[in-house]
Amino acid sequence: MARKLHRAHDEAQHRPEASRPDHNRRARVEVEFDEQTVLGALFGQFDTNLVQIENRLGVYISARGNRVLIEGPEDAVARARDVLKAMHQRLLTGQDMDAGAVEALIAMSNEPTLDGIITGTPGAPPPILIRTRKKTIAPRSVTQIEYMKALVRDDVIFALGPAGTGKTYLAVAQAVAQLISGSVQRLILSRPAVEAGERLGFLPGDMKEKVDPYLRPLYDALYDCMPPEQVERRMASGEIEIAPIAFMRGRTLADAFVILDEAQNTTPAQMKMFLTRFGQNSRMVICGDPKQVDLPGGTNASGLADAVQRLEGVDGIGVVRFSSADVVRHPIVGRIVEAYEGKDA
Repeated sequence: MARKLHRAHDEAQHRPEASRPDHNRRARVEVEFDEQTVLGALFGQFDTNLVQIENRLGVYISARGNRVLIEGPEDAVARARDVLKAMHQRLLTGQDMDAGAVEALIAMSNEPTLDGIITGTPGAPPPILIRTRKKTIAPRSVTQIEYMKALVRDDVIFALGPAGTGKTYLAVAQAVAQLISGSVQRLILSRPAVEAGERLGFLPGDMKEKVDPYLRPLYDALYDCMPPEQVERRMASGEIEIAPIAFMRGRTLADAFVILDEAQNTTPAQMKMFLTRFGQNSRMVICGDPKQVDLPGGTNASGLADAVQRLEGVDGIGVVRFSSADVVRHPIVGRIVEAYEGKDA
């Protein structure tokens, strides 16, 4: 059944041609999808995905069977077409399509990297994907594309930027993929046990129970990429280890994928200690937000900033910087980050 035209579309149709800017020349494009089994997920319940694209890009979309008609400004129609094709391709590879994924593709549709990298256009480079036991993960921003390339290219990767940009999540997903494939033998996840402004006092329990609250975000990412029983089994065997950074001292981490989260809360001495644990056939990812330092005593001598300053440009070391535009949580998170960054600037 064809969907009704929106009021905005009706007004645009009757606006005098001379009053429309040249860059808003109208276009009408039809897209046909051969694989119809995913059309329900493509359109969304009550066509919510199509409405989201309409509202964000200022186009009108109507669907009849496996054919979708897009009308509106020429550049917006082209973007909407690319977004729909990218959504269809992702669904065919078994990925979920929620509002966040649609929003990410809309944002990326304004970049020249969308075609080929995301949709898998014939003759173009293969899509950038991370495959784990539970899901297949594709980049949701242009910077994530750069980051996912670095995760398979560089020995040490610094991922800098605000919360919600996927720094830690993508690193954990890549680590899980390499552990499953056997290219590394261990997955080591670490964080500095620094209180973020709160005084937690003397926590009850053994050492694991005391530090687990600090490491919970790493557990969450891990369970999102692997079935719980596999996580528990690999943790019991020592293939997966989650520990505070203090536990890294004196070790050589060979054949391992090592992730340090919240690295802005390390001191320069801790960061040097951590980086020099690097062993044969290993990869290290250091994630953090340089603007969220919670070191005690009011010091801003962050080991993350110090390490990036010293090591950026060194062969085998990659630095990827995220911004509020790369936030892939709810869109309001990006606006909150922008507001705080503007105030701090």
